[in-house]
Amino acid sequence: MTTNAPSTPLNVSVVGAGIAGLAVATALRRNGHRVQVRMLFATYLLSRDNIVLKIFESAEVKVEIGAAIVVPRNAQLVLEHLGYNKDNLRSVDFVGIETFNALGDAKTRMTAPWIEIDGKVAIMCVRSDLHGELERLATGPGEGPPAVMHLASQVVDCNTQEGFLKLSDGRVIQSDLVLGADGISSTIRTHILGYRQSSLRTGLTNCRTLMDVAKLDAEPELSWVREGVSGPRSVMTFGAPPDEYRWLFLYPCRSGTLLNFIAILNDPNQDEPGWNPIMTRADLLSKFSAYPPHFAKLLTMLPEKLPRWQLRYMPELPTWVNGHAALLGDAAHATLPTLGQGAAQAMEDAAALGVLLPLGTTRGDIPERLKVYQALRKERTERIARESHDQMIVPAERGKYLRDFELQKYVMGYNVLEAARAIFEQKFQVN
Repeated sequence: MTTNAPSTPLNVSVVGAGIAGLAVATALRRNGHRVQVRMLFATYLLSRDNIVLKIFESAEVKVEIGAAIVVPRNAQLVLEHLGYNKDNLRSVDFVGIETFNALGDAKTRMTAPWIEIDGKVAIMCVRSDLHGELERLATGPGEGPPAVMHLASQVVDCNTQEGFLKLSDGRVIQSDLVLGADGISSTIRTHILGYRQSSLRTGLTNCRTLMDVAKLDAEPELSWVREGVSGPRSVMTFGAPPDEYRWLFLYPCRSGTLLNFIAILNDPNQDEPGWNPIMTRADLLSKFSAYPPHFAKLLTMLPEKLPRWQLRYMPELPTWVNGHAALLGDAAHATLPTLGQGAAQAMEDAAALGVLLPLGTTRGDIPERLKVYQALRKERTERIARESHDQMIVPAERGKYLRDFELQKYVMGYNVLEAARAIFEQKFQVN
């Protein structure tokens, strides 16, 4: 237990500048934590006071990948705590889902309501709008000294016991705490575990893009996209075996002006040399050739080429923490998109770390605080990851989340801030 700890900021290095990295950067800057600044082309920053947090990102030009995202209520609680402006997300309310049997009549549908938490529902937004808002919260005006972004700073080594990071240009960064928010192919994970743990393949591919809603409005055959409850449209062949998996999932975003299009299908050749991360419109049309015209029509309006990603996930890890380093987000518990909780769980991780590492936390406190962080977060995220896997891969489990309100409450009705404050008070609060 820490008693009478001096209010000295921690030196924190966050590896990765996605949603997880920016969320935890915001949480920790609000606590007043800092880090020594080491940048190649930012001498002007060295004269500024209160530069406190460094985020290392390997890309020369930072581009947030991904079309759109669902922000459920449990993630909104974190964003509210971090001080976000919801208007900046230009979101659309997620009230329910219109589900269609792909080989049935156009009128064969099931409207599944989505639960409200505290009178609020999930929202849908363009991923880059969420990312931009988190970057504003992390680096712009606000509580605590701002985080500093470092591009072209690839991390090649990490000493978890001492908090050293070694960059590809030879620089060595000393920190009190290293946080690995570097995604499913995490470098920091290898150093925490002491071995390389690769993600696991599902044999499924995810193609996605954004479409102009105004163009869809001119097509009478696509009325099924616009009519009904505010929320996604899900089209699949119920009960199809994995080798015949076909799923269309779409939802409005950017104040209703854009439609996020997702096609998930089996892709047995992912391990072959030369696997192409681009899929053509013609390829998609052939894969969904059995779908009736009112569904296939949407595919004809896609761009000629679409990016595709292999759907992969992480097995349960023996630990997320080691000494002065910890994992969060996809680096710790990458999930499949079935429950729409990947980014939400990353934000919960960030919020938990913010609560457990207030100003006054000392360097010596960190290993124990990280163990408590893991105890709070690991079981919950692993259950959600298992559900996301089974509900996509096991035919009999598909669609369970839409029908299971208790599971929805468990996932979206959780308040990580309350849970983290309770365990902090139990473990560390001085009476």
